Formats: sequence, C-alpha cells, structure tokens
Amino acid sequence: MPKILITGASGMIGPLLAARLLQEPQYQVILTDIIEPSIPPTAKYPQNATTIKADLCDPSSLQNLISTSLPLDAICIFHGIMSFGSESNFELGMKVNLNSTMNILELLRNLKKEGEKPLRVLYASSQAVYGQPLPEIIDETTLPTPEGSYGTQKLICEALINDYTRRSFIDGYSLRFPTIVVRGGKPSQAASSFLSGMIREPLNGEECVIPLKDRSFRSWLCSPKTLGENLVHALNLEPGALPSHKRVINMPGIGVTVQEMMDALVKVAGEDKLKYLKEETNEGIERILRSWGTEFDNKLAYDLGFQRDVSFEQAVRDYMESVKK
Repeated sequence: MPKILITGASGMIGPLLAARLLQEPQYQVILTDIIEPSIPPTAKYPQNATTIKADLCDPSSLQNLISTSLPLDAICIFHGIMSFGSESNFELGMKVNLNSTMNILELLRNLKKEGEKPLRVLYASSQAVYGQPLPEIIDETTLPTPEGSYGTQKLICEALINDYTRRSFIDGYSLRFPTIVVRGGKPSQAASSFLSGMIREPLNGEECVIPLKDRSFRSWLCSPKTLGENLVHALNLEPGALPSHKRVINMPGIGVTVQEMMDALVKVAGEDKLKYLKEETNEGIERILRSWGTEFDNKLAYDLGFQRDVSFEQAVRDYMESVKK
C-alpha cells in the first residue's frame, strides 16, 4: 500500500489530493499541518488516513513528523504562505515557504540509505515564478523572473528540487500550478483569491470584491477536479520521465477573463448573482496579478499524460455539484 505524506493538509491542495487518494483502497495517507488537519469528509476509505499536527518550521517537530511517518513512498510539499501574504510579511514567507522546505529536503537527504530508491517528492510551485516582460505564450523554457517574494521563494525551491533529484537524494517534480478555481472554503491570502470568490461568494449570497476594474483581465486557471487527477498522475510518473536536473512542469490550465467568468456565473446560476460582485481597485494586489502570465504552452505536460479542463463553465458546474455532496 503506497504511503504518502501531505503537508499543508489544512489548506486547499492538500485536502484535495487526500480526498482523491482516499477514494481508492490502495493508498495510505498521512495529513499534517500547523493545526490538526481533518480527514476529508468525502473520503471513501477514511480508515486509511492519519492526521499529525506538526510545525514544519520547528526542527524537532519536523524531525518527529518524518521519523513517525517513515517508511514513505512519497511526500507532497504543499504547505506555504500565499502570494499576498508573502509580500506583506517577508520574514514569515521566507520561514514557511523557503526555510521549512529546505529543512525537509535536508532531512530526506540525511535519512536516505546507500542504494535505496529515492523518495518521490511533489513540490507545489506556481506560475508566480514568472514576471514581466513575458512572451505572448509561456513554456518551461521561458526565463522565470518573479516580481514577488512568493514567486522568488518558489523558484529557489524548484532549483533545490532539481539538484536534490540530480544527486539522487530524492525523485522530485516541481509542479507550477495555475490558479485553482473554484476553491471551497473561505478567501485566502493569495492575490488570486477573488477568482474563486467571484463564483463561491455569490452562490452563498455573499459579496466578492474584484480588486481591479478590467473585465478583460485574463487568468490561467485549473479546476480542483482536474488538478486532483493530475496530482495522482504526478505521483505515478516514471522516475525517468524527465531529465534529473529539469524537473519543472507547467501544469495545464485554461485562459479565462473576468467577463467570461461573469458570463459562466450567469449561465449556471442566474443573472441575479452578479449583484454580489463589486469592482474596486487594490493597487497592491493588481500589481501582483499583472506580473503573472496569461497564456501557456502546456505541451510538455500533455506529452507526460496530464489533462486540462474542458471549459470554465464546466468547472463552475463541478463546484456546484461538489458543494451538494
């Protein structure tokens, strides 16, 4: 039974992957976060999940977590301080996004025995590693020049994942996620949080503030459902799927404007939902948003077997269906 440790298990991506894995009997999942994580309520095999409260920024807590979890088949490093939060609090972003990840990698390096198969590591990176000026279409050969602390921290960790994989300390892949929409729960500290809020909040009869007055503004998006399938696929990639020193993948997404998102909301839930959307410029957030890319060539991901969403409208319908469960 494959045994997988997921950090950031009280966030969004961690529970998403856990819920998907626990639909099948063969996975054993360990969920960890700074607060006691919950086993996803939709899990078909909740008995295969264990939760551990741990502070990954505390060396003794991290050491205890890894020691308790071993032996493992994979670690998914999904914890972090989001884009706007990292920009607002530099020290916290460095501590959580960079230092704790470095400590995890060092622990894995020191624990690996001679001749032992390297542990599969999935690292949650982001399209925020890119900054302007950007070509019209971005791919993995585009030079990352992040314009925010969050993207910088992610880029440093990508380089470490590559080097630790090249040295056979781990078998890692850095996955640059598009913005995940529609997320459940409450708004996060991500600059892109409003993109989920534009759908989620009106459906709940609540207001969402769009932090820029430009309905042609385009974002690169992926639904939780598609991401879940792609994460399982990433866990099962062959070790030699990519060269050991080039382990970065831009995950598939679709480009959607603010207006197209509004249109999908109207089509799925009715025009009256638009009254809950308020457009109000936030210069700090808008600066971050406009530094990101809006069109990606995902050929590498497709060649490796990853999937993309059919449409944003379908992503909205999938979210509404998930809320009913």
